[in-house]
Amino acid sequence: MRRRMRGVAVAAIALTSVMTMAACAKDSGGGSNNSNTGSGAACEFATPPTAPATSNTSSAAGEKVDGSALKVGLAYDIGGRGDASFNDSAAAGLDKALADFGIKKENTKELSAAPNEDESSKQTRLRQLAAEGFNPIIGVGFAYGESMKLVAAEFPNVKFGLVDAAVEGAANVTPLTFAEHEGSFLAGVIAAYQSKKCHVGFVGGVEIPLIQKFEAGYVQGAKAAAPKIQIEKKYITPAGDFTGFQDAPKGQEAAKGQIDKGADVIYQAAGASGKGIFSAAKQAGVLAIGVDSDQYNQATVADTKDVIVSSMLKRVDVAVYDFVKAVAKNDLASLPKVFDLKVNGVGYATSGGKIDAKLQGILEGYKAQIIEGKIKVADKP
Repeated sequence: MRRRMRGVAVAAIALTSVMTMAACAKDSGGGSNNSNTGSGAACEFATPPTAPATSNTSSAAGEKVDGSALKVGLAYDIGGRGDASFNDSAAAGLDKALADFGIKKENTKELSAAPNEDESSKQTRLRQLAAEGFNPIIGVGFAYGESMKLVAAEFPNVKFGLVDAAVEGAANVTPLTFAEHEGSFLAGVIAAYQSKKCHVGFVGGVEIPLIQKFEAGYVQGAKAAAPKIQIEKKYITPAGDFTGFQDAPKGQEAAKGQIDKGADVIYQAAGASGKGIFSAAKQAGVLAIGVDSDQYNQATVADTKDVIVSSMLKRVDVAVYDFVKAVAKNDLASLPKVFDLKVNGVGYATSGGKIDAKLQGILEGYKAQIIEGKIKVADKP
């Protein structure tokens, strides 16, 4: 009897081994060759869409634009130039505009917001730029919406650009908005393919509708790639408390909590707080996905760049550059209504070499389906 039971046990072990090997054989990998259930094994992936045969790259190279007469004002959100994220992307757009359009450095001015400042401070900042003759003026962030509505009415001949929001009834304010959820969908696909445990995380700076767009797209993309994936979600601060965009220690704490639960890829949409999230990932030996800028190449996070597998590119640099160019040409109608995947207003970075050719092909397949409307990406969780 004991011999027969031992034989059954051996057969069961052998069968389990065969099933495990079969499950692994089903995996299709990108940066990691994995298979899963969301409980510590790697992901079992859905069949990905086929990448398009050709990529559609647009080029406006060679067009000469003279912006030498412009004085450009930039009002940054919290963190300003040097945040390695949202504001730095805007700064890069301004720098490129200066180089390409002949704008003199002395004819630019950059001012930054402070955490939890009152509305009058934003109004003063915008009003100062307008009174000093800067035109155009760009407000970097939806937080400038109410103040810009007031100040734009006071200076009807000044052209204002507003990142992430629109001002109803203000003819001299151009909205520069993005499809963050579309780019975040691709970040979710990346996270699934890079995870060894099929367990990933999302850390948002402040729980507001704009950042919830990042969460919504990320979750949808991760689940499209790996339906059984486990996803942790955390916001650093609630709506109304904007310090969540500039608190690296709290970002580190939030990421560590998710890593302790088993997440091994963390996507952050947290502004300067992302520096802490990268630190937590490095300390734990897991991966992270950056946001807005190609954060692998940002000097202020160079000590943690080895954990950055990719970044969701929100091309604020393109929007700022294109807006300045359109003002110089007196052709604001040429700007897109939304900077989405179709116009390369959002996307993903491949710096660091962790996105291999196979995964890039998968990403391009999903991207094509979003552009064609075959995949509708939600903008709310």
